[in-house]
Amino acid sequence: MADELDVLLEKVADPGLRAELRAAVDKVRAKRNFGLVFESHLPERVRLPEYPVRRGTKVLRRADKSNGPMKVEGVRRGQATVVTDDGTSDTLPVDDLVVVAEFGEPVYPGLTGVGSIQRGGDKPAHVVINAENHHALEMLQFTHAGKVDCIYIDPPYNTGAKDWKYDNNYVDGEDAYRHSKWLAFMERRLVLAKQLLNPDNSVLIVTIDEKEYLRLGLLLQQTFPSSTQQMVSSVINPKGATRSNAFGRTDEYLFFVMNGSASPGPLELGPEWKVARDTRSENLRWAELLRAGTNARRDDRPNLFYPVFLRNTEHGPVFDSIGNVHIGPDWNELVPPSECVAVWPTRSDGSEGNWQVGPGALAKLIDGGYAKIGTWRGGNTAISYLKRGEQEKVEQGLFPVVGKRPDGSIVVDGSGYIPVFVPGTQWRIGAHEAGGPGGTGLLRSMLPERRFPFPKSLYATADAIRFFVADKPDAVILDFFAGSGTTTHAVMGLNRQDGGRRQAIVVTNNEVSADEAKSLTERGFHDGDPEWEALGIFEHITRPRITAAVTGLTPDGAPINGDYKFTDEFPMAEGFEENVEFMKLTYLDPVDVELDRAFAAVAPMLWLRAGGQGSTVAERTDAGGDLLQFAVADRYGVLFDPDRWRDFVAALPAEARTVFVVTDSAAVFAGVAESLPADLAVVRLYENYLTTFAINQGRVS
Repeated sequence: MADELDVLLEKVADPGLRAELRAAVDKVRAKRNFGLVFESHLPERVRLPEYPVRRGTKVLRRADKSNGPMKVEGVRRGQATVVTDDGTSDTLPVDDLVVVAEFGEPVYPGLTGVGSIQRGGDKPAHVVINAENHHALEMLQFTHAGKVDCIYIDPPYNTGAKDWKYDNNYVDGEDAYRHSKWLAFMERRLVLAKQLLNPDNSVLIVTIDEKEYLRLGLLLQQTFPSSTQQMVSSVINPKGATRSNAFGRTDEYLFFVMNGSASPGPLELGPEWKVARDTRSENLRWAELLRAGTNARRDDRPNLFYPVFLRNTEHGPVFDSIGNVHIGPDWNELVPPSECVAVWPTRSDGSEGNWQVGPGALAKLIDGGYAKIGTWRGGNTAISYLKRGEQEKVEQGLFPVVGKRPDGSIVVDGSGYIPVFVPGTQWRIGAHEAGGPGGTGLLRSMLPERRFPFPKSLYATADAIRFFVADKPDAVILDFFAGSGTTTHAVMGLNRQDGGRRQAIVVTNNEVSADEAKSLTERGFHDGDPEWEALGIFEHITRPRITAAVTGLTPDGAPINGDYKFTDEFPMAEGFEENVEFMKLTYLDPVDVELDRAFAAVAPMLWLRAGGQGSTVAERTDAGGDLLQFAVADRYGVLFDPDRWRDFVAALPAEARTVFVVTDSAAVFAGVAESLPADLAVVRLYENYLTTFAINQGRVS
């Protein structure tokens, strides 16, 4: 077929057309033959309602999202002269236009603080960013490349119910390309997210339902080919969501993509985490001293063939002594001590086996109370013991010793023991129900007058994350589909449980629902208008929900009713001892950047790269307006004039771990970096911030 196409292409007389056709054919040939193949749509445009309309920008009509972008040729007295792709020129009011950024056209991000909560002392702040998540992920390449321990996302499920947008338009079930659009949308974000994860030990957790789980699984395998991937089914609606002519949906799916050495860690879990309850795992487990399975014959371990001498007393059997390792066939002729029987490692069929431990180790087990005699059956009496892991449970106080048996073995109280294990891939946990007290009910308690569809259960999110960060008290957790803010809330709950200092960085846009957008448009409002923005998810749900969680108060100032039910139970009105910074991703005017008027907007990114903790170097100038040679904050510093590096080092606080050196010269940067203390992370900033912070240039591959 390939040869036939080449022959046919050669017959095309027009060389330009022939070249275009050949390029198109080559593109088709380059697509993978196996795996996930989908239409790779052009990336979405991003509307920038706060960006100034000026010559050279691309714009859309605010009220008409169906038309393509127009280029601004000039602006005069509130009127913009625009040209469409087909060359048509028009003059339109600036107020009727909105600037857009297309993929491949660089934009320059900044961060602006829009609120702050300080209740956590010197803990790192959780960061909640109002932004288009693709641009936020690109911005985070500067601050967090390779630093994120866990990403948890709950992306749009692509149900066909206008629950997400592609290129500023809601995608519904009638869109023939909705699956390809969803995959293209997800792929671009996953490629960026991959670069943020710590390659040595990190996890990506993605929740999804049956609409896209097959395609998502393939996409994850293609994006993370060297990672371990598992899928868990979690019941979130036991009653079932009714589906026309189909089974009711009761569950959703969690993909865990584990990078490097990452794996789920064992946790204290209740019996509901087991599909079939195993009471043995809830008690101290005594193992048989007689070896079973492989290497269980006498010939396999001849040094583990010896007698144990037992006596039967009126109180029960007891250990008398331990014999020597026996060499030779006449072991059954050995005479035991007076009033004792010899118990040999033999099986019920009379064949010779071996014990699990040697004579010396068994003596220590008996002395410690870790060896136990079963029901008296003379020379066939069974002996059991505690393996090292079970001994540690006793020594750690998980099974308090309350007495001893006549044979010296310990008696323990297991009533307070909670098993520690890694669960299976089928979860049915009551607290994970989306419509239960951890989901809809919780959000209603915190925001009584506001509604958000299908919030994740707080405890479902916390549990999924906890398997991977329980042993990382300083973990960084990212969520770039933050929705109502459940991930930040969950991380704060995990910190309270164990005193951790984990930091959540979450991103959500400020979109309104399809119904709200229709209503607002009919009333004459557009995105960017205060009336529109006030009903967006960031302003209306995410920010007030996280504020309520930290302060323990509803937006009206009333204490939140109810109790949390993490591993401990406590009133929601107590709030959390945490710090939170609310920020908005802004788009800088290149003119301002080139004129060095943009440092205040990029300053929060430096603070975030330095750990998001303590104070910020907020300005390039001092109170009198003079340029600073350097500036320091609690955890980092910025050296604007490399010649002043000695004074800079002297001014750095002991807690500083990151410094930024502003210079265009690689040689100057290398010289300064070599002179700075070795424990500092040294980052170069170009004098023109355009070079350092330009994003959206299609560089991700």
